Amino acid sequence: MRVSRIQAAENRQTVINVASRLFRERGFDGIGLKDLMKGAGLTQGAFYKQFASKEDLAAQASRRALESATLRWSAATAAKPKDPLGAVIAFYLSTEHREEKMGGCPIVALGSDAARQGSDVKASFEAGIKAHLEILGRMIAETDGEEPKGKAMAILSTMIGALTLSRVVNDPDLAQAFLDAAARQIREAAAA
Repeated sequence: MRVSRIQAAENRQTVINVASRLFRERGFDGIGLKDLMKGAGLTQGAFYKQFASKEDLAAQASRRALESATLRWSAATAAKPKDPLGAVIAFYLSTEHREEKMGGCPIVALGSDAARQGSDVKASFEAGIKAHLEILGRMIAETDGEEPKGKAMAILSTMIGALTLSRVVNDPDLAQAFLDAAARQIREAAAA
C-alpha cells in the first residue's frame, strides 16, 4: 500500500521526534535503526525512503532536540520576565531535569557522542549552543564588567557541567550539591 506524501511527511516528523528522545536516552550508537523505527511505529524499510543514513537522522534529531531545548528556555524566561536567568536556573538545575533523560538537555545527554559524529551532527549542536548563548547573552547584557558573550559561555558551561556531574554520581546528596553550587555560582557571576 502506497503512503501519501502528507502521511510520509508526518511519518518523517514522527521518526525525528522519536529519535530525538531515544538518542538522548541511549546515545547515538545505543539504539539501532530497527528499534528506532519500531519506536516510531514504522518498519525499518521505511527508514531509507525518509533519510539518507542514520547520521542524517542523528543530525535532524539533534536539531529537533536542541530547538526543543531552546523553546523550553524561552518559555521559562517568558514566564518570569523579571528574573529570566532565575527561571532558567530553576528548571535547568533541578532534580526533575536531572532525571528527565529522554526529554532533557541534549547537550548533556549527547555532547560527548556528538563530538565523535560527523560535521552535520556537530553543526546541529553548534546551532543549538549558539541559540542558548544568545538567550543567556540577552539576560546578562545589562551587567557591568565582563563581556556578555564570555559570561554567557561560562554560565552555559557551568550549567551543562553541573547537570552532567549530577547525573553520573550515585549519591543523591552529591548530585544535588552539584546543582546547588552551580546555581549559586551562576547567580554570583551574573550579578558581578
